Amino acid sequence: MVAEFSLLLTCGISLIWCLMPRVQVTAGFFRIQMLLVMGLSALGVLAMGQLTSGSGDPLSSTLLFRARVFSSIAIGFAYFGSIAWTLDRRPVGTWAMVGILGATLISLICSRGATMGLTTSAGVFHLLSSFSTAFLLGAAVTGMLLGHWYLTAPTMSIEPLKTLCWYFAAAVLLRFLVSLSGWMIAGDELHRGLHWTWFSLRWLAGILGPMAISIMALRILRYRNTQAATGVLFAGVILCFIGEMSAALLYSELRASF
Repeated sequence: MVAEFSLLLTCGISLIWCLMPRVQVTAGFFRIQMLLVMGLSALGVLAMGQLTSGSGDPLSSTLLFRARVFSSIAIGFAYFGSIAWTLDRRPVGTWAMVGILGATLISLICSRGATMGLTTSAGVFHLLSSFSTAFLLGAAVTGMLLGHWYLTAPTMSIEPLKTLCWYFAAAVLLRFLVSLSGWMIAGDELHRGLHWTWFSLRWLAGILGPMAISIMALRILRYRNTQAATGVLFAGVILCFIGEMSAALLYSELRASF
């Protein structure tokens, strides 16, 4: 679970980097972000031996090797990206972001989508669920960290934080639609009381809670209060983590994406 979570978070963060307006954000923010992703990728590589296939069996040696190789490539891109952003070489730093996103996407496909076969509807849906999870985690964490960055760069434009809050809201909506589809497909699998407990926690903390958080953050930013918005986004990150961990527990038990 550690390897999966690290990989999803790295993929989501790099996706948000590529989507967000970077011109109005100081280079120091991305330098620290690169170091964060480098650490997450290294953690994922070390823990990838725990990855399992869609049936619960250990991941094949070929897929495991490919996932490790591309995660290691992401580490290299993050290292050079941190140097580029330290020197404020934005074009080179942007290419490093694209490289990290591409490498982590391939690693994610090897470790999640390819385990069930992309030719099956279950495999495609599981991969879509993984992408929506990565988008949600990346939007929540990057938005929260950008909000904290305003403490060191108070004169920075508030527009990038507003944009990330909108991304967060879009990610919650996408995760809601995917989870709802998973519920409709595999709802009959929820038999035991423990499953319903995890399912309730998954929806209350992982869907409804972040949905309310995104609305609150956008309304707070109308008054240009970045500190209050950051505090709200921090709560959103915790809720997203709880919700996605509950979804991972349900998948490990039922092999169904909620």
